[in-house]
Amino acid sequence: MTNESPKAGPQSPEAQTANPGARVKDAVAVPSPHSPGPNATAAPSAAAGGSGPAPAAANDAPEQVEVAVATDAAYAGKEADRVQLRRPLRNVSEVRHFFRTNQTPIYFVGATPFNLLGLDRWVRNFSYITYYDGWDGGHPRVFSPRYKPYVEFESGEAINNWLLLNAEVRAHMTRNVPHGERVKVAMVFFDEETERICRELGYDLILPSAALRNQLDSKIETTKLGNEAGAFSVPNVLTTADTYEELNDRATEAGLGSDLVVQTPYGDSGKTTFFISDAAGWETHKDDIIGEQLKVMKRINNTPVAVEAVITSSGVLVGPYLTELAGFAELTPYKGGWCGNEMKPDVLNAEQRAQTRELVRKMGEGLRKRGYRGFFEVDVLVDLDTDDCYLGELNPRISGASAITNVTAGAYADVPLFLFHLLEYLDVEFDLDVQEINERWEELSGADEWSQMIIKETAPITEYITHSPLTGQYYLDQYGTLTYKRAALDWHPLQNGSEVFFLRIFGAGDYRWKGADLGVLVTKNPLQTNVGGSDALSIRAKHFIDSIRAMYAGVPVVPDDPAPALGGPGAKGD
Repeated sequence: MTNESPKAGPQSPEAQTANPGARVKDAVAVPSPHSPGPNATAAPSAAAGGSGPAPAAANDAPEQVEVAVATDAAYAGKEADRVQLRRPLRNVSEVRHFFRTNQTPIYFVGATPFNLLGLDRWVRNFSYITYYDGWDGGHPRVFSPRYKPYVEFESGEAINNWLLLNAEVRAHMTRNVPHGERVKVAMVFFDEETERICRELGYDLILPSAALRNQLDSKIETTKLGNEAGAFSVPNVLTTADTYEELNDRATEAGLGSDLVVQTPYGDSGKTTFFISDAAGWETHKDDIIGEQLKVMKRINNTPVAVEAVITSSGVLVGPYLTELAGFAELTPYKGGWCGNEMKPDVLNAEQRAQTRELVRKMGEGLRKRGYRGFFEVDVLVDLDTDDCYLGELNPRISGASAITNVTAGAYADVPLFLFHLLEYLDVEFDLDVQEINERWEELSGADEWSQMIIKETAPITEYITHSPLTGQYYLDQYGTLTYKRAALDWHPLQNGSEVFFLRIFGAGDYRWKGADLGVLVTKNPLQTNVGGSDALSIRAKHFIDSIRAMYAGVPVVPDDPAPALGGPGAKGD
């Protein structure tokens, strides 16, 4: 479940999208629709657009960012324009060359650059347009408008549309477009209004249509598609129910037993999946179930695995296997809410990996028949009692797992998975041996270890933030203290489990409240342990979380605290 609400940060995870069919998992920093407003008990949150000139904080002056240019395609000079390949790309080496000499401006637009951060190392002329700037202007490829008047955003789509319409952003995106090129735009969340804006501004939105994505966002539609493609879900029945007796009868007829998992078609992570084993459970959730189309499943003992893939004209490329962090009280106040991912050598055994890869490939072929192409993510449920692998959910978009997918050993051996999505949408011909690439990545699947945690505010508070940690690289010193080491553009330079990269989302001058995204922590260190029982956060993971929280300080917000007075998006000033 790597793409639902309170995952909106890189677009706030628990944000209810304007379109009820759009889920927000795997985003980080999309403001909650219930975030405090200027006249409520709390002042506007930064995620909701209330950031502005802030009082000086002790740690608000970032160090000079040092850019490593070793293999970073983004910093290839103008001489690259003279060495373009004019024939179809036939292998990964030629794909690497194509992107190192890319002339087309490509922008990732979002609340933060989290999902595709670091991709600018591989793709020349790739950069980010974001609402939050964790580097305070120190990242050479991140642009954030200076003036952000108070807006109570209710979805990732809304924040992205606001950015596209912002005068500063429009001026920045069209400043240096080469003759004959068109600006390309990618993002996690968008809608029909986004498509209209891009058409008017002359941008190419390099993603499947919003109408198709909304259709595929339905868990019911996903189940039907999977059945058609041979990628089957946990034993289930698609039905409706207005009483517990009716639900139980449908489940009994389908041989599902009485311990059930019930899902409604659309919704945020952890908010539309219900566990019902008796009449009391029905009474608790019936208001969310009655009148809805339902997917009723047998409850199994499982572990969820997130897998990203790309549908190209040469075939379906399948990425690495990641486990999911969900519902940990130390990270999120939302029960069952997505709060990170973990990649390690023993995520799956060889048989499970083979089953999972084939299931994802079949889903890709099924999506292709529906007219879908490009990037998608599948949640696979692995039955721990039988080793069977089932389709869980489909996220027809870039996902929260993308951040790790792009730094795997396979990515460095070839190119990050998302580059194949770009190939599909750029004006380039290619004919690649996808089977050979998949086989090579399968061999490398156990060669790396990465983890990420989305850290939310879990306390029932509303505060004006006065101090916050810097975005950058941290390490555990000789006393075990998490200590700031240096500024960093992303997490690629991390070497071992004693180092972490922290991407700040809310900082000094913003507001935090229960559920707000504080930031993302990435490390080459396992975060979960099953020592002493079921999966739990490790001692080191909890130490990282506590250390980051301790770097935040703020003052309580009083009722009717006014919103910051800010210039409009077209205003000029310092």
